[in-house]
Amino acid sequence: MPRALITGITGQDGAYLAQHLLDLGYEVVGMVRRSSVAGNLERLDWLGITDQVRLVEGDLQDLSSLINVVRSAKPDEVYNLAAQSFVGASFSEPLHTADVTGIGVARMLEALRTAAPEARFYQASTSELFGKVREVPQSEATPFHPRSPYGVAKLYGHWITINYRESYGMHACAGILFNHESPLRGLEFVTRKITHAVARIRQGLQEVVALGNLGAQRDWGYAGDYVRLMHLMLQQDEPQEYVFATGQTHTIRDFAERAFAVAGMAIQWEGEGVKEVGRDRSSGKVVVRVNPDYFRPAEVELLIGDPTRAITELGWRPQVSYEGLIEMMVKADLDRVRSK
Repeated sequence: MPRALITGITGQDGAYLAQHLLDLGYEVVGMVRRSSVAGNLERLDWLGITDQVRLVEGDLQDLSSLINVVRSAKPDEVYNLAAQSFVGASFSEPLHTADVTGIGVARMLEALRTAAPEARFYQASTSELFGKVREVPQSEATPFHPRSPYGVAKLYGHWITINYRESYGMHACAGILFNHESPLRGLEFVTRKITHAVARIRQGLQEVVALGNLGAQRDWGYAGDYVRLMHLMLQQDEPQEYVFATGQTHTIRDFAERAFAVAGMAIQWEGEGVKEVGRDRSSGKVVVRVNPDYFRPAEVELLIGDPTRAITELGWRPQVSYEGLIEMMVKADLDRVRSK
């Protein structure tokens, strides 16, 4: 039975990856911080796998704890998904983001080099590396230009992974994930913020959702599809980087329109830019309002990935469409709101 160690197992990707690996017959060990264990297992509970994984305490800011985790877990594969992963928060917490999301990758690699050099290592990189994009769509060969402290920290994590591979011969690689969502996405992310608000507005528990740049374009996929590609990457004889994407891009405005439509509400837009509002056509009530406080200091306007390499070399294809993803998220949030 192969054994996998997942950092960030209580997050969206960690939970879906744990479920996928368990289905494949893996023994799964999840690393969690002591302060985050209690009350933070709801995603594993939602998938019904909490009792099937072994949790161990560790901290990406503490090398000695990581070495202890690796020695205890004895992993064949390590998936480093833990990070301070909210882009907006990275502007107010740039040093913490750099230490956890950036230097934390180096600590994990050093722990593996010390205690389990034969283990295969996967690092979760991000489309935020491209930031101020140099070409459209973005592929593995596109130059990086991150536009947030989060993106900069992830860039360090990306390159230190490659550096350890080239310097020490470790089987280490990084997947460049474009935006990937699910019913397990945190409420601080705009997609889940929208679907959760749609459910609450539909049930009369909330009146308006405030959003930022409605024109920002993203390549949104389903997290459950992307964890399959993480696993496929570590099964290759030669480690290398791959883009995880759908090859389609949509605006936040379009996502909001479709989410409200799933709940039976059609949106009519008025105004322009920071004065823009969206009204429910049936009632005339404002249900979406733009708040300039939610605009980033350095905005990323357009992200769209080219998944050709993953499709041709690994045989991977996303199974959940953009429309299916939105429907899945809205219906899950409606069920949550109704059950309370």
